[in-house]
Amino acid sequence: MTTEELTFDYPGAKVKGEAWSTWPKDLYIPPDALEIFLDQFEGPLDLLLYLIRKHELDILDIQLSDLTHQYMAYVAAMRHHQLPLAAEYLVMAATLIELKARFLLPRPGVIDADEEDPRWRLIQRLMEYERMKNAAEMLQQLPRQGRDFWLGQVADEVAPVRRWPRIGRDDVHHAWGRLSERWRLSRHHRITREALSVREFMIRILKVLTGRSSILFGDLLQGCTRRDQVVVHFMAVLELVRESLVQVVQVEVLGPLHVTLKTADANGEVM
Repeated sequence: MTTEELTFDYPGAKVKGEAWSTWPKDLYIPPDALEIFLDQFEGPLDLLLYLIRKHELDILDIQLSDLTHQYMAYVAAMRHHQLPLAAEYLVMAATLIELKARFLLPRPGVIDADEEDPRWRLIQRLMEYERMKNAAEMLQQLPRQGRDFWLGQVADEVAPVRRWPRIGRDDVHHAWGRLSERWRLSRHHRITREALSVREFMIRILKVLTGRSSILFGDLLQGCTRRDQVVVHFMAVLELVRESLVQVVQVEVLGPLHVTLKTADANGEVM
């Protein structure tokens, strides 16, 4: 398919506000215009460990020739794609070349048994890095807060801080006065109703008049402390008058009332 045949269902680009739905006829796209480089490593040891695993090499018996060749190919690819390359990658490349050269150089006829394998330090570093990487992968598989689970959050109910006002002696005195007045007005009064009988007061008045023929109405009220007692006394006197047992005499206008006991004559008439 050529560039002239490429069309879009939607505007591919906008030039000066105008939508373009087809490629320009004179547009040239080189074959290597887009390349995706996915391999990313955390350092030279990570790259070496990746190469060992990829080619199924024995980490305790590294073939420096093959490993150095693969490592240098990766470094060359990084430079070809103009990707930034850390200095530690170049240091590791120099180390591999040095180790490879030491294996290629002719050795003396007598080999010291205590001589250390030049690859051993690199192998130790790789084994230690592999243990750390495996531990990191195990930790990565553990549930992580914010990724695999979230903690429930409950807002704390913070009670507002109440600031007490400044109170002086006069304020306490006035408050006590208001409290006392409120207590006085809110007290419950129990009222007991006394049953007053008009008939009993009639008998009491007749007993008083038995020893004397006449008495002032005011004298009958001695000892009365309530208004209802005065009213019942007056009603008892009126009832005695109605039954013609006593008579009430007032000598002058607004003068005192005299209550007099009526007596019967020889014919039985009340006088």
